[in-house]
Amino acid sequence: MKNLDSRKGTTEAHSRHTRRDLGLVMGGGGARAAYQVGFLRHVAKHSPDLQIPFIHGVSAGAINAAVLASHHGTFAQAVDELSILWRDLTVDEVFRVDTRSLLLNSIRWLGRLGGGGVRSDLLNVRSLVDTSPLDAYLSEALHAVDRELTGVQYNLDHRGLEAFAVTTTSYSTGSSVTWLQGREIETWERPQRETRRANITVNHIMASAALPLLFPAIQLDGDWYGDGGIRLTAPLAPVLHLGARKIIAISNRYDRSRQEVNNTSIRGYPPPAQVAGILLNAVFLDLLDHDALRLERLNRLVEALPESQRHGLEPIKLLVLRPSVDLGRLASQFEIKLPRSIRFLTRGLGTRETDSPDILSLILFQEDYVSTLMEIGEADAASRHEEIMEFLEG
Repeated sequence: MKNLDSRKGTTEAHSRHTRRDLGLVMGGGGARAAYQVGFLRHVAKHSPDLQIPFIHGVSAGAINAAVLASHHGTFAQAVDELSILWRDLTVDEVFRVDTRSLLLNSIRWLGRLGGGGVRSDLLNVRSLVDTSPLDAYLSEALHAVDRELTGVQYNLDHRGLEAFAVTTTSYSTGSSVTWLQGREIETWERPQRETRRANITVNHIMASAALPLLFPAIQLDGDWYGDGGIRLTAPLAPVLHLGARKIIAISNRYDRSRQEVNNTSIRGYPPPAQVAGILLNAVFLDLLDHDALRLERLNRLVEALPESQRHGLEPIKLLVLRPSVDLGRLASQFEIKLPRSIRFLTRGLGTRETDSPDILSLILFQEDYVSTLMEIGEADAASRHEEIMEFLEG
């Protein structure tokens, strides 16, 4: 009887951790996406065989999503590999940091701005930095075969994955384009939003993570695409369309208190770094909060209606995780270890003139900062352990 009860308990636990309606959403924020890995590490310790049928990533979160969707092993093994990927990542493996490369790009930009459009094609200006090192790093880390993430199809066929999607922004049309690979998943269209079926490649991940102007756009199907967070006004929508009815969304945005909001972060006139940080937060991080609020209100409306009047709508369960500390403000403590050439440029933008250099946190791909973010993410998940486990187990 003891062995029978043990088998029964194992079966029930397995059933709880293979729910067919669970979705995971991971947004952008550059290096701040390492925080998401810390959260996943805590979950993996307690649910090593967790299966997530629907995975959507955007911007830097697309990198994390790609590892989870393409890894052949268990959830715990995928998270371990993701931890190693971030731990070993350095600034010079994301973009070229040598003075010559940065200087040439800066000269080309100045030439284009001062040339009045004359022969601008000769300058070949695409971005402030060269991200070819990140392309090579991801190709190896994601075990790409001819650029394709073949592990995604394997997991669709064998390991319970239903759909994997990444979102980009078309610089040709201004639309948000979600690239979808899945089983029996219908495409959808909304104003300024569309989906396309594809075998996800390294190019799709690079495009989704291509920070505007800073990183170069990537060509997909003949058009040029950049960071998916630019026009994604409803960050939860893609995973909902895929079929998720329970969603975990990991935000990299610290929820400041009223007192913190009222405290000024700058001294004197706002430097470019402060303005750019606010803009980037608005584009990549703030929209999740608005979308979560809309979903909460919709749930209340649906729950107030009789079943016969819901027209197929049903409440969606949502769990949003966010940092307990300001990751942008934290970045200033690690700035001193940036390569000298990058430090020269960031300080020129005024990162030392603000207490919360959010723009700095986007490019701070270095071991000490990344490791700290993962530790914070793991600690934050531990503080909400019971809530997270209850959510997963239904």
